[in-house]
Amino acid sequence: MSELTHFNRKGEAHMVDVGDKATTQRVAVAEGRISMQQETLELISSGTHRKGDVLGVARVAGIMAAKKTSDLVPLCHPLSLTAVEVELQPETKPPAVYCRVQVETRGPTGVEMEALTAVQITLLTVYDMCKAVDRGMEMQSIRLLSKTGGKSGEWVRGAEDRGVC
Repeated sequence: MSELTHFNRKGEAHMVDVGDKATTQRVAVAEGRISMQQETLELISSGTHRKGDVLGVARVAGIMAAKKTSDLVPLCHPLSLTAVEVELQPETKPPAVYCRVQVETRGPTGVEMEALTAVQITLLTVYDMCKAVDRGMEMQSIRLLSKTGGKSGEWVRGAEDRGVC
């Protein structure tokens, strides 16, 4: 197991120096879902929610969140993102909205935190827009699916179990 990099030799939190790291194409994919009552999903899917296009607003919120990750997570580097794609898919059994985010950059550090932040904020936006009709919604399984680029190369969820990494 690698050592924690966000601590200096004295054990103090610090921002990792990425100045000497190679600039490479970096891609991270994350996912999550928010479960809800069937009636809530129907409001979202039909577009009849009185607050408007829930998925459209949530998608924009996710993109904005990816761009603002370094403002929210103290030791993240500010990055120039080259692409952010937020996919939202209603699921009927059980009723939920699935979110998948892919974030890309060309730089010295990865975009895993940006992808995970975008998923969380996308789902929080769905919650915010629908909480008046369903306070019991639950965000679940927010996790990194894959990352590529950099010195550590490719990582794919479950690949270590298959001997791929």
